[in-house]
Amino acid sequence: MKKKSLLLMLAMLLVLSAFLAACSSDNGNEGDNEEGSGEEGEAAKGGTLTYGFETAPEGLFNWAFYGIATDADVLNLFDESLISYDENLQPEPGIASWETEDNKTFTFTFEQGVMWHDGVELTVNDWVFALETIAHPDYDGPRYANVQTIEGAPAFNAGDADSISGLKVIDDYTLEITFDEARVNNLVNVWSYPMSEAQFKDIPVAEMSASPQVRQNPVGLGPFKVENIIPGESIEMVKFDDYWKGEPNLDGIVIQVLDSSTIVGAIGQGDIDMVYLAPVNGEEVEALDNVEVITYPGLSYYYVGFKLGTFNAETKEIKEDKAKYEDLNLRKAMAHAINREEWIDAFFFGYGDPIDGPVPSNHWIAAASEDLETYEYDPEKAKEILADAGYKDIDDDGFVEDPNGEKFVAKFSHYQTTNPTFETRAQAIVQYWEEVGIKSELEMVEINLYYDMIEKDDEAIETFFGGWGTGTDPDPTALWGSDQLWNYPRFKNEESDKLLADALNVDIVGTDQEARKDLYIEWQNLVTENLPMIFVAELQEIVALSDRAENITFDVSGYNSPHEWSLKQ
Repeated sequence: MKKKSLLLMLAMLLVLSAFLAACSSDNGNEGDNEEGSGEEGEAAKGGTLTYGFETAPEGLFNWAFYGIATDADVLNLFDESLISYDENLQPEPGIASWETEDNKTFTFTFEQGVMWHDGVELTVNDWVFALETIAHPDYDGPRYANVQTIEGAPAFNAGDADSISGLKVIDDYTLEITFDEARVNNLVNVWSYPMSEAQFKDIPVAEMSASPQVRQNPVGLGPFKVENIIPGESIEMVKFDDYWKGEPNLDGIVIQVLDSSTIVGAIGQGDIDMVYLAPVNGEEVEALDNVEVITYPGLSYYYVGFKLGTFNAETKEIKEDKAKYEDLNLRKAMAHAINREEWIDAFFFGYGDPIDGPVPSNHWIAAASEDLETYEYDPEKAKEILADAGYKDIDDDGFVEDPNGEKFVAKFSHYQTTNPTFETRAQAIVQYWEEVGIKSELEMVEINLYYDMIEKDDEAIETFFGGWGTGTDPDPTALWGSDQLWNYPRFKNEESDKLLADALNVDIVGTDQEARKDLYIEWQNLVTENLPMIFVAELQEIVALSDRAENITFDVSGYNSPHEWSLKQ
């Protein structure tokens, strides 16, 4: 069975939604032949599945522009990648198949007769259009890392070329892509989501993210097409009869945005058929007779980041020019102050574990904790580190001043949604710091504004809560490279950049996964030693399905193709 295409990034919020693993769960009910289903071995046809969202989408419904995981959750239902991934996270042909002899030049061949929702046939020109949009100087999204390794993309991005030289259209269904060098991950890193040239060709790149084609009337290649969007409330989709894999079982899917306080009641009363649960609701929903709760390995983690510098979007350069948290000992003390076990138990109810580095433990490149510098809860050690670094309580108010004797206040930011536990869990982190003598302030920021502030290095952001996810490619460059927008702490380190580059270099690692893993372990140790963020928790994914829903399965790669989903009639 082919799994859904995975995202390069996170889930959140995250994803964040996406990082990868060897273990998987198959707790779905594919193939059930209960009363109300079709003939034996067949899924029931018809019906509309209601999919509950706890967080409203931001409304950027195009893969090239989306920013948060809820938008990606919408996109997964009506659009899809050219490449699929199996339950072991290995790439397999989807709309496109490929050949290469040297890991530098790839020839891609498209399925013929694949249709966009507006009735226009997909061709390789739509993919070229997407790649050149993302590489365009006026592109305002974060996906340049997925095209910049194509030969000629930097020149196009700089305005020195009219096209990307590494893209060669053979015919409507065949595209040759040449990369700037052979790499282990060229295939899984390259941007694999086409854009409808017919829909976007007359829109300047700088205006695309705000266009109706992204916000109100998106078209895709997936099993369902968008019929109606009520921002902040609902999205109606109907089945796409001409879907290239075959007619979907469901007549449609309705996304319903719910207040977090109503989720348990909604799934219990049968008002919704599917919802990803916050851990706070897991145990209560598990007690319902008409609901199945499925958990599967999470591929994301939560962290507390330090703003160490700023990012220049024009030059793609990071400058570590923020001094407040440049003292590594201060960061270490703040890490030792957080009781992660207690925090996870209090706010995630057994659905998570502490994480010690920048790669989730399910990922095949993850370093063991004993191979990393770790920061266990030790408030006395935190106080000692602070004192040795010159952070001392001079005025006897219970809180330290900085080494210059000036008042020191750690400002912590966290995103705000309708979930009431977010502010409580953020306040707990602030309290941990205050218990070791660091005066702290919490600011809750509306979620859509929050990540915009982080990306633009707003002065109001000092320390911040976030989540990362990984896709099928274990390469963390898009999140940690010194020229990457998504490097939110603005961590700039030449040794880090070299290790990440070496792990992709065919001349260094060849096709030896163990050699590549060794370099990533060395890199993880470097990151934990420098501590640009405090690694807090990795969580399980928790999904509730009504007793009507069937043929929805999950493993580490996510859920199966929605065209296979069905409802008992």
